[in-house]
Amino acid sequence: MINPEILRKIKLVVFDLDGTAVDSNDRLNEDTIKLVKLLEEKGVMFTIATGRLAKTVAMHILNLGINIPIIALDGTHIVNPVNDEVLYESHIKEKHVKRALSLAAKYSLTHVLCGADAVYYTTRNTQALELLEKYGAIFKKVDDYNEYVSEVLEIVMMSDYRDNISRAAHKMSFPYVYGVRSNYYKSHDHGGIYYLEIRNIGSSKGKGLIKLCRKLKISVKETAVIGDWYNDISLFETNAVKIAMANAIPELKRLADMITKGDNNNGGINEFLHLLLKARS
Repeated sequence: MINPEILRKIKLVVFDLDGTAVDSNDRLNEDTIKLVKLLEEKGVMFTIATGRLAKTVAMHILNLGINIPIIALDGTHIVNPVNDEVLYESHIKEKHVKRALSLAAKYSLTHVLCGADAVYYTTRNTQALELLEKYGAIFKKVDDYNEYVSEVLEIVMMSDYRDNISRAAHKMSFPYVYGVRSNYYKSHDHGGIYYLEIRNIGSSKGKGLIKLCRKLKISVKETAVIGDWYNDISLFETNAVKIAMANAIPELKRLADMITKGDNNNGGINEFLHLLLKARS
């Protein structure tokens, strides 16, 4: 149980979407929406930290009444949904994008380029539309990736052959490449599929939280973070109050101050929101 004194100091709650705030059908729990609005009336701010593109979460932002910057694309893009003001954007260097494209071709990996507004794919990479776990993403088919190498925030590669994903990750890491971070993992929903995400070092949900707190002029200790998956680990490595979902990976649960009893399909996030509301009442 989290000390009510700590809860009373919470000024900002940041939560993941997939596997956390929304169910398997990408729906917010009705009680979550009500609790968020009650807490907003008491001065608590809310925002989202997601792996999705900012424009794909517009409906959730509207339903939750969020009016401060959100952390999108796992921290590579921080933008205010109200006025589209960009707080932070981290484009990968063109030479690194071109190297990644070359490696994807070499190892026969399905791959796409993620910009702020769309996910770009070519005819050879059409399979990405079925495999890429970015709900509501705007996919734009292009003839040639080279036209978009200057506006890439994230590169995603996919394959059912783990060794090739691992090789590409290795070749996109130090000492071969400086300034980018490669992270590969097994799919949530597609059995046997592995993903490799490449973005600039310094771009993560956790780093995004620190930047956002600086913008809002609050301490990270005055925030609470809620998540379930590997891309939430950086949030749990900050000084925020940490809540792991019942369906969270063990790595998050070990770092958590609280673990919900319910999962994302049963409104588990509301357990913490009820505690926060009680402490603020």
